[in-house]
Amino acid sequence: MISFRPIGYVVGMLVLALAASMMLPMLLDLLDGQRGEAVAFAISGIVTAMVGAMLYLGCSDSRSMGLTIRQTFLLTVACWITLPIFGALPFWIGPAQVSYTDAFFEATSGLTTTGATIYPDLDVLSRGLHLWRGLMQWMGGIGVIVFAVAFLPMLKVGGMQLFRSEAFDTFGKILPRAAEIAGSISTIYLSMTLVCAIIYSWSGMDLFESVVHAMTTISTGGFASENASFGAFSAQAEYIATGFMILASLPFVRYVQLVAGSATPLLRDTQIHAFLAILGTVVLILTAWQIVMNDQLSELAFRKALFNATSIITGTGYASADYGSWGSFSVTVFFLIGLIGGCAGSTCCSVKVFRYQLLVAALVTQIRQLHHPAGVFRPRYQGRAIEEDVISSVMAFFVMFVISLAGVTAILGLMGLDTMTALSGAASALANVGPGLGPEIGPASTFAGLPDQAKWVLAFAMLIGRLELLSVYVLFTAAFWRG
Repeated sequence: MISFRPIGYVVGMLVLALAASMMLPMLLDLLDGQRGEAVAFAISGIVTAMVGAMLYLGCSDSRSMGLTIRQTFLLTVACWITLPIFGALPFWIGPAQVSYTDAFFEATSGLTTTGATIYPDLDVLSRGLHLWRGLMQWMGGIGVIVFAVAFLPMLKVGGMQLFRSEAFDTFGKILPRAAEIAGSISTIYLSMTLVCAIIYSWSGMDLFESVVHAMTTISTGGFASENASFGAFSAQAEYIATGFMILASLPFVRYVQLVAGSATPLLRDTQIHAFLAILGTVVLILTAWQIVMNDQLSELAFRKALFNATSIITGTGYASADYGSWGSFSVTVFFLIGLIGGCAGSTCCSVKVFRYQLLVAALVTQIRQLHHPAGVFRPRYQGRAIEEDVISSVMAFFVMFVISLAGVTAILGLMGLDTMTALSGAASALANVGPGLGPEIGPASTFAGLPDQAKWVLAFAMLIGRLELLSVYVLFTAAFWRG
């Protein structure tokens, strides 16, 4: 029998932290004279704090208990489902009066750092709501890192066990491990955010815009405070954002090692090399395409290609141009790179570069085996032979990703969405990219016009994608509940 008390204790603690964070946008709205929004945050904070306190105090006798593997799976899913439920309250209760469906979609998109929005006009939102959107993505970003380097390697999800030895290995002590990682990484995460905000202010953004966009850049979330996203800012801001999106897409464990005095792991990480090579190739192709086909100036073509390609491959979701109008070839490229993602252990989403590297290594090994049937070959990653269970986990992830993509697309199609909207919406949600393709949910549009049922499907697809699919699907197996 699974004990839910340790799970309730941790979830309660996180819900209390969420309630405390609501006070910042409440105070900002009070300062701006936005009393309706301030009251909404106050009510949301009180309700959230009451529920969090009941969970925390009611399960506090289990704080010294360890977590089993099954409890850890349940904890990860419970956290990512519970927090959007309460994170949606300020949107729902506030004067904007959006439905709870829209509020939950926005909160889920924020906390999973997806970046898809239901607000067609961001100018009507108070500064407090903009800050809340940024805070949710910033908190979701650090949560993603801790989840990726503390929980997934131990749960052996999608080949992440490959990084167990690098992730502060304390096998069997899951909560102390998470606390240790959070403490080591939070300082770096916060420092990068502060530096990003300072440099944004140099590019022409005001203090508020700098802080909000720094939070959504380092988290690779992509919520912007302007309807035109980064199209409203200077060319310098685009280059700055590109640099920090790339930094946030690299493994944060490497930054911890760098601060500790060892730069070698960062410089020799083949996952980083592959990510930068893919991004550089895509930028060059898109730049050449724009110069030749769209007759754009070389600097403008390069900047738009660099910024938007980086935004999509990292899953940030900013836009500085409507790349949906660049032609069918560019649209195809943007769709494909959204399914790549950044490095494992970063704030990035999607499939991740290392899984493609392992897939290629496995395919090369299989081809060599066909050429030399008597030979013994093993796929290798960063000079190490890869265990069979890692390859199996990666293959299972790819299979489930394709099945999930097909399933969500089919469900959206049954709801009346056209093929482009259904497919790109499903891919955007599962890969946590943000904008889709086409006139309905493309980079120049929002998800506001979709049916409510489609928004719920996409919201849960975001959660499934953020939790690396198998962490959720394992809960639907009889073997899991039998122990």
